[in-house]
Amino acid sequence: MPSPLLWLLLRRFSLLLAAYLLLRLGFYAANYGAFAEASAGQTALAFWHGFRFDLSALLLVNVPFILLSFVPSYGRGWQQLLRGLYLVLNAPGLALNIIDSQYFKFIGRRTSDELFTITGDIERQAGQLVGHYWFLLLPFLLLLGLLWYGYPMPGAAPAPKPRPALWRMAWAMAEVSLVAALAVLGVRGGLQLKPLRPGHAFVQTPPALGHVALNSTFTFIKSIGQKTLERPAYFASAAELQRALAAHYPAPRPNPTPDNVVILLVESFASEYNGVENPGQRSYTPFFDSLATSPGALLMREHYANGQRSIEALPAVLAGLPALMESAFITSNFQTDELHGLGELLGRRGYATSVFHGAQNGTMGFNVFSGKAGVQQYYGLEEYPGGTQSPDFDGHWGIYDEPYLQYFAGQLGRQRPPFFSTVFTLTSHDPFPVPPQYRGRFRPGPLEIHASIEYADYALRRFFQTASRQPWYRNTLFVLLADHTSQSQAPTYQNLLGEHKTPLLLFHPGRPLPPADAHRITQQADVPATVLDALGFGADSRQLLPFGYSVFDGQAPGRALFLSNGAHYLVHHDYVTELTADNQVRLYPYRTHQLPAQPLPNPPAAKLQQYGDELRAVAQYFTTGLLDNSLYRQPAP
Repeated sequence: MPSPLLWLLLRRFSLLLAAYLLLRLGFYAANYGAFAEASAGQTALAFWHGFRFDLSALLLVNVPFILLSFVPSYGRGWQQLLRGLYLVLNAPGLALNIIDSQYFKFIGRRTSDELFTITGDIERQAGQLVGHYWFLLLPFLLLLGLLWYGYPMPGAAPAPKPRPALWRMAWAMAEVSLVAALAVLGVRGGLQLKPLRPGHAFVQTPPALGHVALNSTFTFIKSIGQKTLERPAYFASAAELQRALAAHYPAPRPNPTPDNVVILLVESFASEYNGVENPGQRSYTPFFDSLATSPGALLMREHYANGQRSIEALPAVLAGLPALMESAFITSNFQTDELHGLGELLGRRGYATSVFHGAQNGTMGFNVFSGKAGVQQYYGLEEYPGGTQSPDFDGHWGIYDEPYLQYFAGQLGRQRPPFFSTVFTLTSHDPFPVPPQYRGRFRPGPLEIHASIEYADYALRRFFQTASRQPWYRNTLFVLLADHTSQSQAPTYQNLLGEHKTPLLLFHPGRPLPPADAHRITQQADVPATVLDALGFGADSRQLLPFGYSVFDGQAPGRALFLSNGAHYLVHHDYVTELTADNQVRLYPYRTHQLPAQPLPNPPAAKLQQYGDELRAVAQYFTTGLLDNSLYRQPAP
């Protein structure tokens, strides 16, 4: 049986959980229109998920109260002091959640520490805000009163049981230890790999219900200490920004073909390692080379990654969101911003959508982001037969590529067509393992990664051999690309542009692809628009972000975007443009995967202006869109 002190603490904490349930009900009612498409069952599930976020937030806020609750005093003065602390600690959380019931209508997400950055605005408008939203004081005072009135107070101090003092002390220590362990578990949100983050709220369908599952106390606390983006103001009007942004969308094709789509995102599969892009050099990817030159294949030879980390690749490939800030979107303050990914758009077209990654569920937040991008199913290490006990487990991170891609091919046969599925491989990642049975076959080259790349290429060969025997194969568009580059041996790749040079291969075994210029500049963020265009759903690409183009859109110039050392870069077929942190624009001549150390001393004025404005427009649109959660509400052509 719990001690009277522990029993009191549990009752007081349950009162807070009940208050947060009322706050969630109020938030849902005030913003019902944003969640109206959800069924009653989906909404109830969001409320159930919200319990984890409430527990985590309340434990973080109430640490001092929890500690002091174990002081063995039942005196009225001490208990009144505890009640005062209880209200003082929790009043700000009540206020945040009540304010968010209205503030959400403007920003479309729960509050973060942005309140610190607009303190001056709040002070200047305090009178106006109170006058307009005075009614929010009523639920705040009502909840505060309920917490005061419902706060359990102890009766008379219980008579001590006839037990040895040492036994009573040991029992008390055991209770404190148990509460501490459960509190840590509650703050983490469970035993999953990564601690609970706001993005975990968006794993259900529809993703908008993530805002219902969250509470504003949690999102505010989790955002504290994260780096804030500086708001650029390069363009004074929306019309100027629109002209400079150079967004373009393909026209719909007359006869849409709802083929299956399979994206193979291969870890560290840099252009430097293949032979088809490096004639005369040793190739570590013989199968990829043969596939790239086979009928039905289109290799984009001027393709660049939008980032240099795996965690940055999935937002670009699935949602067209390039990595244009220092922190990864998946773990940033903005992970709850509105986002419409390829999974969502194809799901509306009747596609079954899924993401596969052979690492532990929760790795890099891929499972959470997949749901955010509208993907219906996520398959990780936990779903793989045997999991960590499987002989296919590499003992370090996840399942070796060959067996995992065979598993992936088998799972595709169980998908309801048409399907859209993405697999992210992992073996060719540091420490670059090769399965024991292949260590004599794939030996390290000059770089440690070479043997692992050869093994990944072999795994791709085996995948396509298996897939080619499946009934869905000839009705499938395959998109093969890398997440980022890795170790480099060739001096020509050892520069900023070379560090982003990766292949993009489009392959359809059953029909010709639309015509395209293999030497146009492309990027990972082009994949969503390209897939929609290839299927004939080009009109849907207007629901995507304006950073990427379809590779089949001959009316749009190709481009690539990335951020490095605080500077933004824009790659065109003739120049690479740099926008420095102090708003200086520089031009470099473009050559495939080669960037000179110094910019042009006398660049063409017209190009400097055109590309400089385009890059400023991209930076302003991206940053303002994240800060204001308006990526899909800003002016676009």
